[in-house]
Amino acid sequence: MLKGKNIIVTGSNRGIGKEIVSKCASCGANIWACARTESDEFEQYISKLSDENKVWIKPVYFDLGKEEEIKAGVKSIISEKKKIDVLVNNAGIAYGGLMQMTPMDKLREVFDINYFAPILIMQLISRVMQRQKEGSIINIASVGGIETNPGYLAYGSSKASLIWATKSVAKELGVYNIRVNAVAPGLTDTAMGNYKSDEELQKTIERTGLKRMAEPIEIANAVAFLASDEASFITGEILKVDGGRA
Repeated sequence: MLKGKNIIVTGSNRGIGKEIVSKCASCGANIWACARTESDEFEQYISKLSDENKVWIKPVYFDLGKEEEIKAGVKSIISEKKKIDVLVNNAGIAYGGLMQMTPMDKLREVFDINYFAPILIMQLISRVMQRQKEGSIINIASVGGIETNPGYLAYGSSKASLIWATKSVAKELGVYNIRVNAVAPGLTDTAMGNYKSDEELQKTIERTGLKRMAEPIEIANAVAFLASDEASFITGEILKVDGGRA
């Protein structure tokens, strides 16, 4: 489904991002696998995945909280002068806390990672896609940015901002044949998805139609579809993958 496409994935060394890399590789895509910290385990993993699927997967390291590192990392990708077909802005951080208990520095940190970093990467990569006259950008948002619940001011508002940006940028870039969409996962069985208390987890599962958490591959499947030519007339959409959450 993605044979021959070149894809950038941020936050690719764990959770949903790692599954997106695996899924896209299995569909024939070449990947720049972006992560914050270099590790032998990660490099061995992507090397094995590359060999198994006969694609290239290159690690790129930068901290999404540091603008200059983002620019350097993206510059290294662009300098390869390969076509960039897809950008997946997946990396993010979770944070729970009531408004009165949320320090401003924590709010800024969450927005730096979940909103400002994806915007900066979109700015840089979309310039390449504009010259190509095509491309696909997929932001990983959250149903937490659509529904409102007490205790998630920082995370929810950062994802809501990313959702608004996705719709706005889709209108700006459509003239260049660049599609911009978001996937909004519900509760997903990852380390990040399990930061809620057991009581909160159970309450969320109870109001989910399928009565369970998502598996990371189920989110990756949605990303692969939006990245593919099968979704060629889909842009500005927020695809909820939440198991029928009420």
